[in-house]
Amino acid sequence: MHVQRRRDEHVHDDKFGREQHRQQRRQTSLLANPPPRADRASVATGTERGRQRPTHHYTAGVGATIRARFHLPLHSSPPASASLLDHGSFVRFWAARLAAVFAYQMQAVAVGWQIYALTGSVFDLGLVGLAQFLPSLALLLVVGHVADRYDRRRIVGLCQLIEGGAAVLLAVLSASGRINEHAIFTLIAVIGAARAFEMPTQQTLLPSLVPSRLLSRAVAANATAGQTAIVLGPALGGLLYIAGPATVYGLCAVLFLVASGLSASLRIERKPPHRDPPTLATLFAGIAFIRRQRALLGAISLDLFAVLLGGAAALFPVYARDILHTGPWGLGLLRSAPAIGALATAAWLAHHPLQRRAGAMMFGGVAVFGVATIVFGLSRSFALSLAALVVLGTADMVSVVVRQSLVQLRTPDAMRGRVSAVNSMFIGASNQLGEFESGVTAAWFGTVPSVVIGGIGTLLVVALWMRMFRELVHVDAIDAERESISGPPGDGKRPANPRH
Repeated sequence: MHVQRRRDEHVHDDKFGREQHRQQRRQTSLLANPPPRADRASVATGTERGRQRPTHHYTAGVGATIRARFHLPLHSSPPASASLLDHGSFVRFWAARLAAVFAYQMQAVAVGWQIYALTGSVFDLGLVGLAQFLPSLALLLVVGHVADRYDRRRIVGLCQLIEGGAAVLLAVLSASGRINEHAIFTLIAVIGAARAFEMPTQQTLLPSLVPSRLLSRAVAANATAGQTAIVLGPALGGLLYIAGPATVYGLCAVLFLVASGLSASLRIERKPPHRDPPTLATLFAGIAFIRRQRALLGAISLDLFAVLLGGAAALFPVYARDILHTGPWGLGLLRSAPAIGALATAAWLAHHPLQRRAGAMMFGGVAVFGVATIVFGLSRSFALSLAALVVLGTADMVSVVVRQSLVQLRTPDAMRGRVSAVNSMFIGASNQLGEFESGVTAAWFGTVPSVVIGGIGTLLVVALWMRMFRELVHVDAIDAERESISGPPGDGKRPANPRH
């Protein structure tokens, strides 16, 4: 056979060893005409026609000579795919996130309705959100350090398993008629603690699942999964609630368990981050790192104060009943409208990532968010209010994608858990404290003035942040950013000279 003849010529006929020119011609022939698959298999197994093959050193030597002679890379690999669907671990990650957020949204609807049915207290509805936020605040420093020290896949899978177990308990207690508000608050706090670990850890997995050039597209696709669940989850939960809360909780448990299995099955081909011993300095390292990265600090704080001032979701029931006069069905549409705009934007950005002026686009998105909030606050038309909220969700998603991409790209792998924990806490604070702020200002100034003041406050924050964080304004292509400052994904190296 072709490979066998070449080896025999080399081993038994020393005239070819003296004629270097002829040897190079044979090497060129091997490049142009590789042996058939069967011959390659026989070489790999080391046998042919019952004879023991020589050692592989000749093959390795020829390969090295050929690569050196023709300036070829030492290790060849198939061309990287430009499609996220070709990355199996990302597909499983995406499906796990979709299932988990679907379950969480359905569960939130069921818990809210059940609490209100049991107590009739609006204050108790607020305690549901507080029970979920306080664990994330209390565990902020520990969460990030755990995410940086241990297997992130197992952390996410275990958290989703705990959430599924809590959903099972809610289903059993509801079906048996022994449910009460104290049991619900306790289980919701357990879920809040699990999510405090799950959310920042889950965010840190993305850079290890896709090439750096696909990261912003993966962030947008990940946001698409979340927004899809936010749009459809509450509707499905409300529909299933007709059959009873136990039905909703039972399906939530199944979805959480499916998500847990998918998360645990992810394959990450990289070395684990170096595990520094826990100290007070390492616990605060996430906050210290964000303070040093001006563009990152600007992006996270801009989102915090914009949503804190401009968020109006807490007042949607007042608008639905007293201002737009639509009733409960209108309230459902008002809550879905921002997610619809965000979903459409995330789907678009997944296929058309921002190529230039990403920082300026983020500021523009937050400014549009503020204007849309003002329009919604002044509107007396249900159609105009829905349109304003769709635009609001669209603008907010532009800001979310840029911010999330910067968090991943500007943060070395060994720090991502702690930085993502701080980022997640800021997001939770903006949502929960934003609802509290809306209620307080509405009590002081009235519902409509409260929303309008919040929108104006968002615009003032944009103007102030553009002067304070010029590094963020000048951020350009977020895909190119990683290539220039941090090398391959998951390498665990801190960028030497980050470009702001």
